[in-house]
Amino acid sequence: MKDFEAAIRKILQEIGENPERQGLVDTPKRIEKMYRELTRGYRQNPEELINSALFDVDYDEMVVVTHINYYSLCEHHMLPFFGAAHVGYIPKGKVVGLSKIPRIVDMYARRLQVQERMTAQIANVLQDQLNPDGVGVVVEGYHMCMSMRGVEKEKAKMITSTLLGSFRNDPSTRSEFLELIRSERSVI
Repeated sequence: MKDFEAAIRKILQEIGENPERQGLVDTPKRIEKMYRELTRGYRQNPEELINSALFDVDYDEMVVVTHINYYSLCEHHMLPFFGAAHVGYIPKGKVVGLSKIPRIVDMYARRLQVQERMTAQIANVLQDQLNPDGVGVVVEGYHMCMSMRGVEKEKAKMITSTLLGSFRNDPSTRSEFLELIRSERSVI
């Protein structure tokens, strides 16, 4: 994309660099390719992502996937934020293929984001697609816009949650979910 490459060359000039020097000649092409990869979530659709991975299963206990690593870009500064998402739901006759949950996290993370919206989007798509008894999503994130610039607090971690259905309305369900994602149990 010529416009994209021209814009990057202009940015390089504005910060005092020479876009024609050896180390920077191909930088605009590399940055364009990088942004296409980092924002691929815009070109994904949740229905297509889940496709035929919904299964009829007679199971009504909590399903939880923890420590789903993600990488995103803050929409305010376009700097990275990253961390882990923890996702749970209580099925009502349908479960989703296990790999689809991390794929959903990645789909929303790979857009310009704020962590609060991303957390809600993950929960809402599971609620819409599965119609479960409840959904819980907790996202932990380290934000470079706060670590490497501005207040420069590198150890500050943001935690957001979205609780729907029984995860919001039933204190024991909420407690079970939060306990499961806090645990560091290992079966190995």
